Amino acid sequence: MIAAKQKPNYTIDDIYALPDGTRAEIIDGQIYYMAPPSRRHQDILFALSRKIADYIDSRNGTCKVYLAPFAVFLNKDGQNYLEPDISVICDSQKLTKKGCEGAPDWVIEIVSPSSRQMDYYKKLFQYHIAGVREYWIIDPEKNMITVYDFQHEYMAEYSFSDQVKAGIYEDFRIDFSKIKTD
Repeated sequence: MIAAKQKPNYTIDDIYALPDGTRAEIIDGQIYYMAPPSRRHQDILFALSRKIADYIDSRNGTCKVYLAPFAVFLNKDGQNYLEPDISVICDSQKLTKKGCEGAPDWVIEIVSPSSRQMDYYKKLFQYHIAGVREYWIIDPEKNMITVYDFQHEYMAEYSFSDQVKAGIYEDFRIDFSKIKTD
């Protein structure tokens, strides 16, 4: 992602004014344009979202899984608009016609070369202070998964050969060794 610093306080109105097909996020009033994802990124995104949705469905759960581009308005000031790769929202009161108002329960970001600093630093901070319960950073280049369980004040790192437990569920693990990403 590349920051456009020519205007200091972008708002959600600026996002909606972008030309069709332009993807961007706003963090603390700064706009960050997003590059198109790679095929590997999309393979991981689809595999993870399918596993999460299948788990929720198999338990007759009420949480919803949303894939980017899905609008997450982290706070009411209009200066933090994000499109996480995967958002899991368990409180239906947060869902509006435009997206999610407030913090999702679980956010997963899949790192791209252009989003590395955003995912590891800026978004980590924003998700934490907004009240996201769990944040996963999937880094295909490093074959690493970093899990931040903010609810239990826990952080751990895993490889793509590990099973990773989702902290918001008692008995859900994702076996990354079975995720195909040619």
